[in-house]
Amino acid sequence: MAVPRQFAISDIHGCNITFGNLLDQIAFSTSDELYILGDLIDRGPDSKGVFDRVFQMQKEGYQVHCLRGNHEQMCLDAVSEEESVVGMWEVNGGLQTMRSFDAMRPSQIPGKYLEFISELPYCFELDEYILVHAGLNLKRHIPLMDPKSMLWTRGWYKDFDDNRAEQWLDDRIVVHGHTPISNRETSNMLQNVDRLPVVNIDNGCVFVGRKVGLGFLCAFDLTHQQLFWEPFEG
Repeated sequence: MAVPRQFAISDIHGCNITFGNLLDQIAFSTSDELYILGDLIDRGPDSKGVFDRVFQMQKEGYQVHCLRGNHEQMCLDAVSEEESVVGMWEVNGGLQTMRSFDAMRPSQIPGKYLEFISELPYCFELDEYILVHAGLNLKRHIPLMDPKSMLWTRGWYKDFDDNRAEQWLDDRIVVHGHTPISNRETSNMLQNVDRLPVVNIDNGCVFVGRKVGLGFLCAFDLTHQQLFWEPFEG
């Protein structure tokens, strides 16, 4: 019998076909677990399709757990806030998301999708990993009490030099997305987790051609510490 595996994927950004191809590549099964680290939506062609795939998988008994990313937060804010917030979301991929729902305004996105987004947590704690969307405020005594940093932070690796941060992590590895890097950079991070206990698995699936090594959706096998990549397919 195959050993159940745990996977992390981040920043799908509406790339539903690529997402499905990646699940096929890793032969994801009902005995495995998948953690999606936010930004399921925006920029890509089929955000609704990503949600529907997740809903269908959960209905069929697949263990799929999702985090809130900054793009989910922008969507929620756009539903309830002023026009300036709506505009910020639209220029950051919200227009593509609304288009996938045949919606003209954020409030026209069906309620079950907005309810799902509103219930998404900010992090997952596993025995050997902390899973977040963007990163952690390691200057805080309890980093998981800073949800804004978990959604938005960048440039936070320097704070690993703090002994208190190392004690709090207790040999766990932080896995996150949010900041697109090349697949080679992700591979190098995994090879060096003994020195810096963090792995960024956002390989810019929607940013094909912007930089060598972008344009891939990454799956990180947490159980065997192995990386898989699927090139963008629109």
